[in-house]
Amino acid sequence: MSDSNEQQPNIFPALRYRDTAAALEWLHEAFGFEKSYTTPGPGRTISHAEMSLGAGVVMLGSAPAGSDFETPDDVRAASQSVYVAVNDVDAHYGRARSTGAEITRALSDTEYGSREYSARDLEGQHWSFGSYRPSAAA
Repeated sequence: MSDSNEQQPNIFPALRYRDTAAALEWLHEAFGFEKSYTTPGPGRTISHAEMSLGAGVVMLGSAPAGSDFETPDDVRAASQSVYVAVNDVDAHYGRARSTGAEITRALSDTEYGSREYSARDLEGQHWSFGSYRPSAAA
């Protein structure tokens, strides 16, 4: 049985930020995400936000007050990271560098045929961008 939604994303990373409003702006400027939805929370928080890049969507929200979470400096030691396939990796890398993103893995070609790099965002979340597009087909 074929599902008409098979080609649409069905996995949506959800990230928490101390300052979600700043994260929304930063992710747009550095990585090219477009804000598509925002629901304010109590005070100056954001209960839920969505950003897109191509067909992909990430969800964001404000961390509870007093949250103390840290991410390791090296993406290889992180327990999570978001990977995003982009059409022009070199241009994307240039944009991220020019806006001050902390590059944690320089742009390079991999042994599995991808061109990619990694960066940390303004609150230390790890992101990787590249040309590799995994296939969901079994």
